[in-house]
Amino acid sequence: MDYGADLFKGTAWYYSRYRPLYPSSLLRFLVNKFSLNGDGRLLDLGCGTGQLTLRLNDWFQEIIGIDTETEMLDEAVHLSNVNRVDNAIWLQGRAEERSSDWGSFQLMIIAKAFHWMDRESILEILYNSSDDNGGIAIIDYDIDKYEPLHWKHKVNEIVKVWLGDERRAGNSTYTPPKERFEDTVTKSRFRDVERHGLPSFSYHWTVDSIIGNLYSTSFASKRLFGENLEKFENDLKSALMDIDSSGVFTEELSVSVITAFK
Repeated sequence: MDYGADLFKGTAWYYSRYRPLYPSSLLRFLVNKFSLNGDGRLLDLGCGTGQLTLRLNDWFQEIIGIDTETEMLDEAVHLSNVNRVDNAIWLQGRAEERSSDWGSFQLMIIAKAFHWMDRESILEILYNSSDDNGGIAIIDYDIDKYEPLHWKHKVNEIVKVWLGDERRAGNSTYTPPKERFEDTVTKSRFRDVERHGLPSFSYHWTVDSIIGNLYSTSFASKRLFGENLEKFENDLKSALMDIDSSGVFTEELSVSVITAFK
């Protein structure tokens, strides 16, 4: 489904500052699973502001990040310059538009973005873009592993008060995929499909980082609140401080990775 060009408009600044970083255990896992040694090329499809792409730069001769959002890529270029990464290329557009001239890759990753894509056609594109014995890694947080926390329930309730019950997504509303991602990958031409759960880790949120993270999303980006933005923030801050006056909230996060090979 096409959610429109404004899906993540205005979120890039918040995205690069308030999204939790993936743990080092993910990098170690990818290096071992795909025998990364500094050769070959990486593709990060739906790269956002490129934090994960850039952390993998030492393991490839060239890294390519592609995203539909120009603002995200502008932030990725900024982060490349700050970190003095000189082997990164950033492409704007969709895989369907850019794949004919991007070459082949040892590893192709999709992190927290597969749900936005035409998954079957993307997998075919990636299969055709893979080196012999290359592979894919579809990365996300395992949100079903833990019971939802009270403070997260409250955040969702307040967002719905101000933005409505339906989860917004660009010019439409979001409907989650009905099929498990590993089942979708199994139906493709990729082989040896596996799902891996990495060790959990504790992440500490503050009131400000919770709000910043919301503004990094498609369903609660800052622009959606319009003239009610200040009222929303005051409402949310008050509710969170009522739950815990320290203003610090801890969450256990666990990363899952679906891997497959050509």
